[in-house]
Amino acid sequence: MSAHKYELMFIADPELDERGLKKLTEQYLEIVTKEGGSVDGTDYWGRRKLAYEIQGNAEGNYVVVNYTAEPATSDELDRLLNLSESVIRTKILRKDK
Repeated sequence: MSAHKYELMFIADPELDERGLKKLTEQYLEIVTKEGGSVDGTDYWGRRKLAYEIQGNAEGNYVVVNYTAEPATSDELDRLLNLSESVIRTKILRKDK
């Protein structure tokens, strides 16, 4: 298996402050680096209004991360993000198809 480039976008709890959001992001990206992948860039978009309410939230903290990892690592990252109570929505796209 070879590593692929991915783009992860997730929307976190709007109540998280900047420090909490960075800590949350780093916690999940550790999965990528521990498994030999690399984080190529993290972009914090900040609080934005959602197009529609998700889990009772009208706003969310947007984070976009570009990373390189094995498909299994990416699957595990997605699984763990979906279990998190601080993460409202996630989307992972493979960029090198």
